[in-house]
Amino acid sequence: MAITLPSGTRSETFKVVNKYTEPTRRPIEPVGPYFLAHASRTLRGHTWSEFEKLEAEKNVTVVEENEDEDIGDEDQDEELLQHDPREWKNADLYAVLGLSKLRYRATEDQIRRAHRKQVLKHHPDKKSARGGLEQDGFFKIIQKAFDVMLDATKRQQFDSVDTNADVPPPAAKSTYDFFEAWGPVFDSEARFSKKQPVPALGNLEASKEEVDNFYNFWGKFDSWKTFEFKDEDVPDDTANRDHKRYIERKNVAARKKYKQEDNKRVIDLVERAYSEDPRIKLFKDNAKKEKERKKWEREAGSRKAAEEEAAKKAAEEEAAKKAAEEAASSKQNSKKAKEAAKAAKKKNKRSIRGSVKEVEFFGDADKSAAIEEDVDYLIEKFSDVQLTSVAAKVTGADAATVKQAFIDVAAELGVSDLKYFA
Repeated sequence: MAITLPSGTRSETFKVVNKYTEPTRRPIEPVGPYFLAHASRTLRGHTWSEFEKLEAEKNVTVVEENEDEDIGDEDQDEELLQHDPREWKNADLYAVLGLSKLRYRATEDQIRRAHRKQVLKHHPDKKSARGGLEQDGFFKIIQKAFDVMLDATKRQQFDSVDTNADVPPPAAKSTYDFFEAWGPVFDSEARFSKKQPVPALGNLEASKEEVDNFYNFWGKFDSWKTFEFKDEDVPDDTANRDHKRYIERKNVAARKKYKQEDNKRVIDLVERAYSEDPRIKLFKDNAKKEKERKKWEREAGSRKAAEEEAAKKAAEEEAAKKAAEEAASSKQNSKKAKEAAKAAKKKNKRSIRGSVKEVEFFGDADKSAAIEEDVDYLIEKFSDVQLTSVAAKVTGADAATVKQAFIDVAAELGVSDLKYFA
């Protein structure tokens, strides 16, 4: 069979030299860690996240087991190795067992394993076999440390005075992160609290309620610390009972003193932390702002009331002023109106009196006195309306009209005792 390739290739003809072999079915068995992981997830019905969590826990367990392999392998310094066994209480018993890193966190199993290693390492017979001196002083301290650590009460007494496990506060007036520096301090002190759990210091985002609860707890801190471990040994000699009682009283007084000093130390720690806590300053600033805001609102209300009162008073004064001006204007206008009415009345009277003269007394000049007397009499009887009406009728009118106007108004008034217009 020949296959023709596209033009331009090195050889335009490709020749098959052999045939493909027939396919063969073969059984394949899945193996390997990835298949096992897949099978484990499938059989147990685990999701990827669940499987990874379980694997992580296994890894942590393995790491912890590996870490425990060096329990008790710490080397003690020469000073500790030469420590006087009679003063064993002054020795660091955790360091004696090689547990200076774990200290109060060490479990009973870890204590036993560490003790076994120290015995094998420091047993007088072992040292003698290696050519060393048969000194068993440190070995005695190892046994004392082991006895204390396996007795819950004695271990608690030692932990009470084990200052090597304490975390010191940051140096005063130094620059540091408050939460990073003080968090471990309070975590260290929390192990002595009778009441558990102990609230954590928290962070800058903690609420005021959380911060108040934290400092309230430490303000009432109840420590289980005891100081019997520092007691002076009471002599076993029963011959001198007074001396024995004296030592016991002395120990009780010393414990009380140590307790008071430790309580004061904790109080000083809490007070210093409170004074340096940035959240306290923040809360005080917020409270001050809130107080100022409320004061401003109160003053704003007072100012508003005062402004409203002033505006009301000003409006009343303005209204009173306007009313007074209107009253004065009205009075002035009334006066002018009265004067105008009075002037008009006088003018109308003059017009009425003059009308008879203008028509030459109706041609009865010889009766002018009677006519004028009648006119004056009628004018006194006229109302303002009649006075205006008659004046309008007679002003510029002819003699007959003027005369008839007087006759009509006399009849209207019902006047009959006239001399001329009767």
